[in-house]
Amino acid sequence: MAEHIGIVGAGYVGLTSAGCFARLGHRVTCVDADASKVDELGRGVVSIAEPGLAELVGQGLADRTLSFTTAQSELYGADLVFLCLPTPPAEDGRPDLGVLEHVVPQLGRLLRPGCVLVTKSTVPVGTAARLPRLLGRDDLPVVANPEFLREGHAVEDFLHPDRVVVGTDPADSPAARRVARLYEPTGAPVVATDSASAELAKYASNAFLAVKLSYVNVLAELCERFGADVREVSRTMGLDARIGPEFLAPGPGWGGSCLPKDTSALLHAAEAAGVDFGILRDAVRVNARQRARVVRAVRQAVTGSPAGSLAGARIGLLGLAFKAGTGDLRDSPALAVADDLARAGAELTAHDPAVACVPGTGAVQVVDDPYLVAKDAAALVVLTEWPEFRDLDWARLAVAADRAVVVDSRNLLDPDVLAEAGFAHVGVGTHPRRQS
Repeated sequence: MAEHIGIVGAGYVGLTSAGCFARLGHRVTCVDADASKVDELGRGVVSIAEPGLAELVGQGLADRTLSFTTAQSELYGADLVFLCLPTPPAEDGRPDLGVLEHVVPQLGRLLRPGCVLVTKSTVPVGTAARLPRLLGRDDLPVVANPEFLREGHAVEDFLHPDRVVVGTDPADSPAARRVARLYEPTGAPVVATDSASAELAKYASNAFLAVKLSYVNVLAELCERFGADVREVSRTMGLDARIGPEFLAPGPGWGGSCLPKDTSALLHAAEAAGVDFGILRDAVRVNARQRARVVRAVRQAVTGSPAGSLAGARIGLLGLAFKAGTGDLRDSPALAVADDLARAGAELTAHDPAVACVPGTGAVQVVDDPYLVAKDAAALVVLTEWPEFRDLDWARLAVAADRAVVVDSRNLLDPDVLAEAGFAHVGVGTHPRRQS
């Protein structure tokens, strides 16, 4: 049965949810306070670089199943309203719920009785339980329905999820079943649980991925000390069904809009509850030191010493986004490495297929031609795992560079291809390869 769904917030999660719910046959009204954004979306202009999202929005507009507005009053007739609002970290790392706490009382004065209010934003445990107080009424059931969307795969993840989590108190309430029915066309299993468990599940999932990534980064360091190859070690681990191959690739650290924020929030929640979450705290500490490891590798490659001076050295950077498939620079480990290299005096030129500029800094010159990053470079550094970097003409890059050396912080490239092109290759947790 088609529902009238309201979406509050046209950011990454909200816009993906709006487009996908319209695709699933519902009528969707998406509200956002940013008038210029609403105007662009109403014309089908999508600024978020997410595969398939612009097409979904365009189709929803054409079918008149999707609309955008700044007027909250347009939500009055909605059957369900999803909160897709930003919950950024405050200075102390706790989630800042200021926007949510501002919007919810307004909705309490607007929504008709029986409308289901759904939290899709990532919120602290206990938020759904206290929303009725913020609403100022008890005739609006509240459901926790956390999102598990990967940037670069958000549309696919929404339409083909691994699971749908629906939390209410008590669990499996009529409101929970109404939310679950929205996802029936996806065929995904539904986890019907209490709201606290649903909220904690989101934090627990992202924190576990962070721990796994930090684990393999420490393992890569150990491989370097023992003369082992982390690619072979992680491949062996990944063949164990209990472990799996995902998130076992070392790199310059994890970043983006979710993992740093969610690990910090979970650590604060654990501390407040009197629980020592040492393993997660160590994962965060390991992640913080990863960029220093990359910078040391660059110093070694350029000067022959892990403490050598980079003053005046021209360094070419391949990748700026926090991961391939997105142009998102939030908490990007690539930018963190770039900042450290710039502070060390290096002159930086960078290319990223999805990034045209780096706002707020002149430390990095961004170019649209990947071959320009090699011009007179003392080293190239791969910081984002864009697959198109594998297909570059590395012989051409070698000719343009001052020194043909690549620090591959993602172990993305084929050392044999680089060696044939005349490059020395320095990977993570691997044996350095010299040019032939």
